[in-house]
Parts: sequence; C-alpha cells; structure tokens
Amino acid sequence: MVDQFIGTWKLCDSQGFDEYMQKLGVGFATRKAGAVAKPNVIISKNGDEICLRTESTLKNTEMKFRLGEEFDETTADSRKTRTLITCNDGVLTQVQKWDGKETTITRELKNGQMVVTCTLDEVKCVRLYDKVKS
Repeated sequence: MVDQFIGTWKLCDSQGFDEYMQKLGVGFATRKAGAVAKPNVIISKNGDEICLRTESTLKNTEMKFRLGEEFDETTADSRKTRTLITCNDGVLTQVQKWDGKETTITRELKNGQMVVTCTLDEVKCVRLYDKVKS
C-alpha cells in the first residue's frame, strides 16, 4: 500500500503553509525561511519499517516508523510529539499530538503528484510534490 509513495518527491506548490506554521507556534524568522525552502521528500522502505526523509537548504529531518505503531517524533520545528501513521485507501495519515494539541497530515497521490494536506483546527495547508526519482 505504501509502495506507491516510495521515491523522491520535490515540492512544486504550497498554499497556506505560513498560516499553518503560525498556528503551530513557529517563530517569524523560521516561517519566512520555511516559506522559501523547496524540500525534497524521500520515502523508502526496509521490510515493514518506513523512512520519510525531508531535505532542504534549511534543515534535514528523518523519521522511521511502522504503520499503526505510535512513536516519538521531533518535528522540523522542534516539537516533541507522539505520532501515529496509518495507511487506508491509498492515503497515508499522520497524526501528531503534543501539549494537548493535535495536527493531521495526509499524503495521497493524485494525477501523479503527492498531495500533502496539513490541518490544525481550522487552518489547512496544501503542498504539492512532483516525483523526481523512483
């Protein structure tokens, strides 16, 4: 189910990312740097362990996880979260919980692009990625 996501993806469009980062509590300077970063997302799999690596000029992050198993994640903006990632009907859903808050990040493939939708309360951000390497 996750196999369709495996490869390298490059950010090509982003809507509402600044508002989403602001809602997360990310500071002004980091938000401005994040807004211009064009990260690559590399998704790979080793057995039942999935690796999601994000590389940009601003910061590189990596998380390794198994579907359906909650884990500790330190996010790119340094939040310490309990994270659960599941895959249903071709949609990877990531739920991060910290300090009584919760955000949901979904990843799905549409028209050959990976569509990443980030939602926190009423704030929604959509980021589109093109596949550059399988």
